[in-house]
Amino acid sequence: MSKAEILGNIRRGLGRTQATEAEKTRVATRIATHAANLIPARAQLPEAQTQALFIEMAREAAAEVIELKQASALPAAVAEWLDATGIDELVMATDASLKSLRQQLPDSLKVRDGVALAGDLASLTSAFLGIAETGTLMLYSRPDSPTTLNFLPDNHLVVLQRKDIVGVYEQAWARLREQQAGLPRTVNMITGPSRSADIEQKLQMGAHGPRRLVIFLVG
Repeated sequence: MSKAEILGNIRRGLGRTQATEAEKTRVATRIATHAANLIPARAQLPEAQTQALFIEMAREAAAEVIELKQASALPAAVAEWLDATGIDELVMATDASLKSLRQQLPDSLKVRDGVALAGDLASLTSAFLGIAETGTLMLYSRPDSPTTLNFLPDNHLVVLQRKDIVGVYEQAWARLREQQAGLPRTVNMITGPSRSADIEQKLQMGAHGPRRLVIFLVG
């Protein structure tokens, strides 16, 4: 059954006729304005409390949050986490925000750029934003940060600037529209590591993606 047939059946079931030009204009206007929905009160907070809420919610979702006051501490923190986990390979995004980090990683660490492959143990990307109400990361696909980095490796390491934490999803989408001429091909919302309880109601980590999500919160 085609899309037109499905929508036609729905229209007839609702007793609706073909939309008028005025109705089409109202819908187009509503879509274009991006009006905000109801905003949860718990996410309408001052900046410091918004950041604290993000950390709380991210940890509640089983993400590991490592707070760093300065960007200069990031290379050592990443290297230390990988060493403690027994990982000596890393596939990285190549966006400009990670360039200095890449240059300061130890030579003993095997670093590769580009897409992630099945079997990769760890990836490192930056996040566009953090969303406090659910402890969620917003990332989007682009040539220097392929989506495979977010899902294929067992361990996903993410760099998030503290200033890039917003309260709610509406703010995140508004910021994305402000900074992008058009929406990216893929926008990923990531809340904690991958998990599933579909099999015998037992929680399994890494069911559809990384087993561990590590957020390096800088600033």
